[in-house]
Amino acid sequence: MVVTVRPASVFGDVHAVLGPKSPGADVCWCLSHRLPSARNKALRGPARGEYVAGLCRADPPPGVIAREGDEAVGWAAVAPPRADTAYARSRTIPHVDDLPVWCLWCIRVRPGHRGKGISHALIAGAVDFARAQGAPAIEVYPLDLPPGGGDRADTTMAYPGIRANFERAGFTRAAATTSVLAGHPRVLMRLDLR
Repeated sequence: MVVTVRPASVFGDVHAVLGPKSPGADVCWCLSHRLPSARNKALRGPARGEYVAGLCRADPPPGVIAREGDEAVGWAAVAPPRADTAYARSRTIPHVDDLPVWCLWCIRVRPGHRGKGISHALIAGAVDFARAQGAPAIEVYPLDLPPGGGDRADTTMAYPGIRANFERAGFTRAAATTSVLAGHPRVLMRLDLR
């Protein structure tokens, strides 16, 4: 089946990939890097989904969705600029320069659809989306796993992606970080879109 990637402007698609099974559950909804910590913690249960529904109606929407036929199967959070994300205040991921880069910080593929190249399609779709919106560059903070695949990340904690997938998409290392996620170091990578 063909995988297509499009802007995440349909809340039902985002809900299918990120939403909880129980409407009152406090799931991430990919808001932890988008909102200040206090605001993120204050949003509880259905209010989290309502907030994301508003983001889906915004211009630009909060990311991109991968669809396989009629089914939403993947998500990538991509937003402008870094200054409006938690990464602007990070003590572990450095600020490289004043370029108003976009950030791609989360890639999620639904169980049952993994291993089909959907994460690669999401990365390419996020880059195309940011480029179409006039982004000068896109920045990512993936896990820096050693080459060869001997060391694997838990799928739940691999949401920032892995370095090798971004290298395949043309991203290059821009800076080291002191960030560690699930025991794995992270690296700051960029792709210039100018």
